[in-house]
Amino acid sequence: MNYQVLARKWRPDSFETLVGQSHVIRALTNALNNQRLHHAYLFTGTRGVGKTTFGRILAKCLNCEIGITSKPCNQCSSCKAITSGRFIDLIEVDAASRTKVEDTRELLENVAYAPTSGRFKVYLIDEVHMLSTHSFNALLKTLEEPPPHVKFFLATTDPQKLPITVLSRCLQFHLKCLAPELITQRLADILQQENLPFEEEALTRLAYAAEGSMRDALSLLDQAIAFSNGNISVQDIKMMLSTIEATYIYEILDALAEQHAQNLIALTHSLAEKSIDFTNALEELLSLLHQIAIAQFVKESDVGAWDKDKIQQFSRALSPEDVQLFYQIALIGRKDLPLAPTPRIGFEMVLLRMLAFHPSSIIPPTKNADQENKTPIAPKIESRPEVAEHVSDEPLKVPASAVTTKTIPNLTNDWQEILPHLNLTGMTAALASHCVVKKMTNDEIVLAIDPTRAVLLNKKQEERVGQALRDYFQRSLQLTIQTGELHMDTPAARDQHEQSQRKSAAEESIQKDPNVQKMIEMFDAKILPGSIEKT
Repeated sequence: MNYQVLARKWRPDSFETLVGQSHVIRALTNALNNQRLHHAYLFTGTRGVGKTTFGRILAKCLNCEIGITSKPCNQCSSCKAITSGRFIDLIEVDAASRTKVEDTRELLENVAYAPTSGRFKVYLIDEVHMLSTHSFNALLKTLEEPPPHVKFFLATTDPQKLPITVLSRCLQFHLKCLAPELITQRLADILQQENLPFEEEALTRLAYAAEGSMRDALSLLDQAIAFSNGNISVQDIKMMLSTIEATYIYEILDALAEQHAQNLIALTHSLAEKSIDFTNALEELLSLLHQIAIAQFVKESDVGAWDKDKIQQFSRALSPEDVQLFYQIALIGRKDLPLAPTPRIGFEMVLLRMLAFHPSSIIPPTKNADQENKTPIAPKIESRPEVAEHVSDEPLKVPASAVTTKTIPNLTNDWQEILPHLNLTGMTAALASHCVVKKMTNDEIVLAIDPTRAVLLNKKQEERVGQALRDYFQRSLQLTIQTGELHMDTPAARDQHEQSQRKSAAEESIQKDPNVQKMIEMFDAKILPGSIEKT
């Protein structure tokens, strides 16, 4: 039994079965219906988007026995011969293997002869940009004024290499890369007709891997069927494509936000053990950063295969400047990866370079630089021992309350002051800065966070805040963070308000500056809104 690959078995045989390219289908359909046929058509686009397929379908439309039509019957001898590649009046030429001018002249010698069995003699020249300059010169005159029974269909992936004299003699149609959604739907239709089970997400991954090419997608589907023994699952596709799990990318970005170099090295080691393609890992990181950047400026956006909650979490935890910096470093690192001693070394250096360019602090400092102090704030002492007014030989008796374990400060009032001394970073710092104290006892602290910031809250971050509080107070404390309505400003809100006030004061001061006013008057100048920044 001869097996026919899916790309050939399911090649479209009419405009109705073509996926995408509606702009080209519309133009050709109207031309065929109105009998306004050009003698030369140029189809351009990347690999596997339908250039040769369009040429074959158009050849059917011109030579179908029912007449020139936009809907060939696919039942007559001409249509069947074109489908099977046996139509004598359809001359397909691979320009890459026939670049010499002698080959072109030999081809054109038969142009003057009438078609043998069809209505038109069709020359379908693939990869036409590979022809030599002399070959193009030999083709020009015939291409400009061919006999009425001859049509030229040219296909190329690189139209920039074609002489302008050739381009001006053709109707050019650019075929777009196919959207992943269209490819996914087409693959699903084929598998349903093949009676093969599949998972939707698995087909989505194949569609993205095809990079807009339907032929590549069908070739990957053939490979997936063989790899999974006819039962296409997400896990099998991940193994086949050597794609990286999304959780690894989340952990990498989490470690970057937290500035944990050790975690980054450990994650790289784990990826190496799983034989993950580091180029693919960088591409996935770039894709995630791209989605985060969009989420920071567009509230509702399609995140593709990424987790929407994770995207929102990172968009709040990282500043837009940091996201752009990480993206640029990863982009340059991907280009330089082949130059590294090994892909793993190159990947590690990209991540360490992101750490070297220290991300901006998420929580602005609340004290002046000269007041920075790494030691904890001394806790308040509830009472002081009374000093005797006379000297006595008896040992001084100090009340028990004076030497008991230090008590917790008034967290409701001191949270803004204590927070910087907890030494939190990244998303943990973002979480703490958006909380307020809801309840406080000697052995329990309950913080509240607004529901709109709930994406920052998870067990890992909550435990880090709790450990920081226990280290600061040097005692056992139970921390709970709850979502709910806040009745006071959070440290982050206060900092933002203070920054806004300082900026307004600075703008007012500059506006009132005599020198500035003089320049405005002399040069009819103006201060651009938003141009006054802290240095």
